[in-house]
Amino acid sequence: MKPQNIIECMSNFDGSALDGHLLKLLLAVLETGSITAAADRLGVTQSAVSHLLDKLRAITGDPLFVKRGRGIVPTARAEAMAQPARDMLHQMQRFAQGAEFDPSAWQTELTIAANDFQRDLLLPALAARLRTAALGVTLRIVPSGAPSAELLRSDACQLVISPRPPEGTDIVQKRLFEDQYRVFYDPAVRSAPASEAEYLAADHATVAYEAHRGLELDRQLEARGVRRRLVVRVPGFAALPAFVRGTSLLTTAPSLMGRTALAALAGVPVPVACPSLPMYLIWHVRYQQDAAHRWLRAQLQDVLAAVLPVEGA
Repeated sequence: MKPQNIIECMSNFDGSALDGHLLKLLLAVLETGSITAAADRLGVTQSAVSHLLDKLRAITGDPLFVKRGRGIVPTARAEAMAQPARDMLHQMQRFAQGAEFDPSAWQTELTIAANDFQRDLLLPALAARLRTAALGVTLRIVPSGAPSAELLRSDACQLVISPRPPEGTDIVQKRLFEDQYRVFYDPAVRSAPASEAEYLAADHATVAYEAHRGLELDRQLEARGVRRRLVVRVPGFAALPAFVRGTSLLTTAPSLMGRTALAALAGVPVPVACPSLPMYLIWHVRYQQDAAHRWLRAQLQDVLAAVLPVEGA
């Protein structure tokens, strides 16, 4: 399309024909890169996605997505529309909520990024609260990995729970709690390591969420010259019990894992000095004064207080 034609299409843009469904559709296709995946996310058929996409193309005067091989890629116009679409959806939601927020009237898909430790500790109880107080909310949980500021800036998620807050003047964080590490083992196979020497002589299982990113604990111990034989690496804490049960392996994990994935294993204090593990609730500044988001953050604080009646914030 020639530059003049682009200008003409934009000047003919009929904003009155836009609605929240079309904006959600655009973002779903952009974020999933697939008509099929967008249909699954939105809970509609592929033909419905194609129909709405054709409508959006007619409104914008742009193809928005074009074929590349067996998939599709967004046009420059589609990519440029992403952030305005997120902003408009946010404003629509605030408009619908009015001055007084009523969680029972909240209709949204809420995305929280968390790895398995914080996910299993806090989010089942949050989901139960939402099913009681906010039936119109669909809770979507995605892995946080090492979260980036862009994860929140793009509105790919509305909250992150992580020990690693990303840097950014537009990123807000609140410390939720601080945990200590413990050594977990199968008491049917071995006894607890009674000394540093026994701890270091054992074989260990650990977590590496990404190929070249191990736990901060592992890096800090290695930097201090505390070298363990790490013979098993799994992609999350929830996978550890399957490898530790029935073996002499040790694993060093947050103590609160003893309430969730590692509950079937025995645990004792680590016989070497370990850093503590802080945990943060993280969000974008655009949600700082948002009534729905503030209510959601309060629900998480209540969940935390129930899980950790002493340490909770």
